[in-house]
Amino acid sequence: MALIIPLKQIPWQSDAWTVELANAITDPRVLLQRLSIDPADVDVAPEFALRVPESFVARMRMGDAADPLLRQVLPLLEERRTTPGYELDPLAESAATLAPGVIQKYFGRALLIAAPVCAVHCRYCFRRSFPYAAHQHALTFPNLGSIERDPTITEVILSGGDPLMLKDAPLARLIERLDAIDHLRRLRIHTRVPVVIPQRVTEELIALLANRRTRISVVLHINHPNEIAGPFVDALAALARSGATLLNQSVLLAGINDNVTVLDELSQRLFDNGVLPYYLHLPDRVIGTQHFEVTEAVGRALVAQLTARIPGYLVPRLVREVPGLAAKQVVPPA
Repeated sequence: MALIIPLKQIPWQSDAWTVELANAITDPRVLLQRLSIDPADVDVAPEFALRVPESFVARMRMGDAADPLLRQVLPLLEERRTTPGYELDPLAESAATLAPGVIQKYFGRALLIAAPVCAVHCRYCFRRSFPYAAHQHALTFPNLGSIERDPTITEVILSGGDPLMLKDAPLARLIERLDAIDHLRRLRIHTRVPVVIPQRVTEELIALLANRRTRISVVLHINHPNEIAGPFVDALAALARSGATLLNQSVLLAGINDNVTVLDELSQRLFDNGVLPYYLHLPDRVIGTQHFEVTEAVGRALVAQLTARIPGYLVPRLVREVPGLAAKQVVPPA
């Protein structure tokens, strides 16, 4: 039976989110001026461009250069430094490509590059150098044949970029085509768009998620409890009413969330808003991200401390991705 959600419970019913996207800040100097922060050590002309929507900026602290949300998006001169062991493709995704836009790293699951762009440019992004031009995306996805022909694939992961950069109509066409593949049982949508542009959670999106044969999970990317505030809280409530399973995966980032108190509050605030903590990723070693590095030893100690403070179902699994392994590598607590 289709899930029916009263219109008045949906906070946004239009493409107003595209206006928010168009008005995103793209000049580091403008961002710093907005927050009354000295531009020391900031790269004002980064190769990996700045993009941050106003809604996310509104959750940053004025005058605080160490604000954990600001640090996730602000390009620093440190990114230009070359560090041994950091690569353009640290997860060897090029070797796992089945067809343009289709990547399979693990048995039974396939990943689709549903859109080549994001609403926010996270400085730690492992795909910041991804060759999107070589991966056909857009609206028709002719390369879905590799998934349709393989009955061992039971789950498809929509990724990118960010799949919610697609408008509702083309996203619906893609999901409907996937929903028609009999051997698919689950559809997973990895996204950060609602975090930074809550208006993306439209009436149409909720209805699309609520009426599917496949079981849908929405995996949000939230790294700090300060992100769960303002209109995003309403967006989470609307997503929860869709009937989709809401999960979160974070990246463990130096100076941002490598603190047990922060991780504790993040897990509890996630659960308060209907989201289950899922993964806590050790950073992928992509060129330009060395200043976010957190060692495995520190990660293990943090998870051990977290386990002693909160219920087990609120403790995300500490993982790292190692090319060639059959699954993500779960790192046990210290």
